[in-house]
Amino acid sequence: MAKEYSSSPKHHHLESRRKRLTLILGISGLCILSYLFGAWQGSTTSINQSEAYSKVGCNDQTFPSTNVQSSSPARSLDFESHHGVDFNYTMETAAKTISPCDMSFSEYTPCQDPTRGRKFDRSMLKYRERHCPTKEELLLCMIPAPPKYKTPFKWPQSRDYAWYDNIPHRELSIEKAVQNWIQVEGNRFRFPGGGTMFPRGADAYIDDINELIPLTTGKIRTAIDTGCGVASWGAYLLKRDILAMSFAPRDTHEAQVQFALERGVPAMIGIMASQRLPYPARAFDMAHCSRCLIPWAKNDGLYLIELDRILRPGGYWILSGPPIRWKKYWKGWERTQEDLKQEQDSIEDVARRLYTNMETCITPLPDVSSNDKVAGGTVENWPNRAFAVPPRISSRTILGITAEKFEEDNKLWKDRISYYKKMIPLAQGRYRNIMDMNANLGGFAAAMVSFPVWVMNVVPANSDHDTLGVIYERGFIGTYQDWCEAFSTYPRTYDLIHAYGIFSIYQDRCDVTYILLEMDRILRPEGTVIFRDTVEVLVKIQSITDGMRWRSQIMDHESGPYNPEKILVAVKTYWTGETNQQQEKQA
Repeated sequence: MAKEYSSSPKHHHLESRRKRLTLILGISGLCILSYLFGAWQGSTTSINQSEAYSKVGCNDQTFPSTNVQSSSPARSLDFESHHGVDFNYTMETAAKTISPCDMSFSEYTPCQDPTRGRKFDRSMLKYRERHCPTKEELLLCMIPAPPKYKTPFKWPQSRDYAWYDNIPHRELSIEKAVQNWIQVEGNRFRFPGGGTMFPRGADAYIDDINELIPLTTGKIRTAIDTGCGVASWGAYLLKRDILAMSFAPRDTHEAQVQFALERGVPAMIGIMASQRLPYPARAFDMAHCSRCLIPWAKNDGLYLIELDRILRPGGYWILSGPPIRWKKYWKGWERTQEDLKQEQDSIEDVARRLYTNMETCITPLPDVSSNDKVAGGTVENWPNRAFAVPPRISSRTILGITAEKFEEDNKLWKDRISYYKKMIPLAQGRYRNIMDMNANLGGFAAAMVSFPVWVMNVVPANSDHDTLGVIYERGFIGTYQDWCEAFSTYPRTYDLIHAYGIFSIYQDRCDVTYILLEMDRILRPEGTVIFRDTVEVLVKIQSITDGMRWRSQIMDHESGPYNPEKILVAVKTYWTGETNQQQEKQA
């Protein structure tokens, strides 16, 4: 019989089968052990969503006004970056405390700084327009609140009262004492509702206007007040469901726009000078000028042409004060009858020429099929207007946005606001002035209509779609803005800021540290910010805001933990310049 050698083919075949069997059994055993270990680990550390929310204080009744508490489950999620995505921010600010600015910057408005403005041309009031700081002039510090700063009065009480310590300026109470703009009563201001041209009060003045045009039918919803003072006209229109964009320059009437926003009334720093207003064509149903000192007839009617651009077809322009009705009031205006008559004739001449074929530089209106059609389309009366398909969408003038997508967006934001209500006290009057930094179609604002709030809808100037016109057609207000620059407002003027995807848009365009510092500037102490973005972006945002005296918590998307988009809820803690000075002395 032949002898079998270890190197024979039969031996190798048996050895190979033995090794394969051993490998299969080994792998099977490891899989079973891994499964059992995973099941045991999951059962000991699981936590349902409602339990997680209770740990972070998401119940409306118990949400803390000064911070967002961190949950502490047995096993925390890893939000560290594991993929190298570039993010433009000042490296030294990450995980480092950013110091407060000097108290002299307490009312700093970067793009309307009076000191910088004085360097520019005074013709056409160009020196009062936006002149933003250069990159080298940007402040890497936080704007301090004034000593003894208090939480503003809640709406509607805020319409009539504001704390003196929040805006310590008595100038208007003295200069406009006869006109009843504002009065000082102990430690607070009172706003009687008066104005230069309505000594009986804004309410009575608006009633007079209602005798001439329909203010209560829902036909008029959006308005603009040019040279608004402390915005009493806009404040008293709100109870008639009319939302006014009030604006005035930062000038000798110190802090007039700041007073307006402290009252909970929409307002911006702005002026009609040499630049276009930051609003779309056909935006407003009504425009108002009450002795606003705008030279309507000068510069070939430039300002009236701009007003024509932003007014909807069939919109109203209300002009009160000099030179209107000069024959009756000329003696109190300290001007000659001839001068006043000439000005009124000039304004009327410009207005007539706006509607003739001779004026070729006015903004053209969209074509219509017949004389009974409205150029640009007809909007519904308020409140149906908020959810009706806007003409700019139904006419398909915005590429890629259809009526179906509009309806889907409305449903999306209805669900998201319901989710937000579990995180922050939206329905309790805690917030009044709200900003949406990337408003898109205005779905966020539309979903908030049942709350006592108003929303400043911001469309980034470099967005893929210009949707601000859609927002106005829905009956809301807003503006264009490049977030690499400061917003045209005073410090501490918003209670809640919503930032959806804004940092993914700007992370390669400018240093996002300065965007966050701008948000801190305009946010009130104990105000809230809701960020929506990818986990990686939010973690890097949090690494900066941790050094800005903000308290924050990253939370799951409303659809669940498997969605890569997350939500960062942050609250700016209360501190003032005085507190900071005391800490420095103690140190």
